Amino acid sequence: MDSDAPEISKPPNAATYFDGASSRRRAVALHFSDRLEISEHEQTLAAWDYADIRRADSPSGMLRLGCLSAPALARLEVRDNALAAELVSRCAKLDENTPGRRGVAIIVGWSLAAAASIVAVVLFGLPLIADRLTPLVPEAFERRLGEVADSQIKTMFNAKVCDNAAGQKAFVKLVTSIRESAGFDTSVQAGVLSSPIPNAFALPGGKVYLFDGLLAKADNADEIAGVLAHELGHLKHRDSMRGLIRDGSTSFLIGLLFGDITGSSALIFGSRTLVTSSHSREAETNADDFAIDVMHRLGRPAKPTGELLLRVTGKGSKGLSIISTHPLSEDRLARMGREDRQASGPPLLTSEEWRSLKSICDGKSDPAKSDPAKI
Repeated sequence: MDSDAPEISKPPNAATYFDGASSRRRAVALHFSDRLEISEHEQTLAAWDYADIRRADSPSGMLRLGCLSAPALARLEVRDNALAAELVSRCAKLDENTPGRRGVAIIVGWSLAAAASIVAVVLFGLPLIADRLTPLVPEAFERRLGEVADSQIKTMFNAKVCDNAAGQKAFVKLVTSIRESAGFDTSVQAGVLSSPIPNAFALPGGKVYLFDGLLAKADNADEIAGVLAHELGHLKHRDSMRGLIRDGSTSFLIGLLFGDITGSSALIFGSRTLVTSSHSREAETNADDFAIDVMHRLGRPAKPTGELLLRVTGKGSKGLSIISTHPLSEDRLARMGREDRQASGPPLLTSEEWRSLKSICDGKSDPAKSDPAKI
């Protein structure tokens, strides 16, 4: 701008100035000459070269400026449209450090690439890492983890271990037959929890729980036996530990993506994994294979288990149940039907024992018996 141009001024209160040294707001007048002069009560507070003035982030209806030669936090705010237009016309490099369309596109592109990388790691990298790390986790640590999850589950569902004497005797008989056929030792613990939710799950370290809600929907001991054998399959393959590593790492990465650098979401996802026994479809298929093999060894049919799953969920349903993350129940029933064999072994429970198991949660639970029984 020509230094001989006439001086143009605006009255006080036309702009607000922050000197960068304090938070004090100053109502100032602006004078345009060879430089922008900022004054208060006819006292010059600052003089900014037009070439050094840069636009700063500002809300709608305001022009906020900074200056390269001024303190870093110094700011000038202009709300008068005419005054703002005059300033813009004099500052040739006003937007020099503001990303243009190409800069924004680059930022968006890198952001999308970073998000895609995290998704790729979640989908492909973490399952591989979990498979490699799970065998390295000490069994003592896994048992301790299961004990912690055990208490959390009982609190979460407000559930107690059912201990009706006759029902418990029948349950022990059923689980013992399944355990021995599956090749487990007596360190495996199992129990029935008083909850209406139709579910069953295995915890790290060798604990299996059956909800009374699932017993209520079962028609015979073979249906429940297949479910318990399925959960023993998860124990055999250490799927709960594998899922905890996978889902906990996944939630940590998602937390990084969305700004949760504390890792609190990892704890939430980890708890969810243990409580809902959320496994991959591959893990579920392997557990089904294990259950079918166990039922064959017992000389009992595998198809009843598939019938129970379909009865619990309904066709095409994916509600909260033991198949919330499992393959569709229709597919499982069809597969178990193909693998089915005629019963060649004795019934796992007598009619009377089955009725006792169904009523295992009738009556009051003994507070002293708050843990699953060793089978």
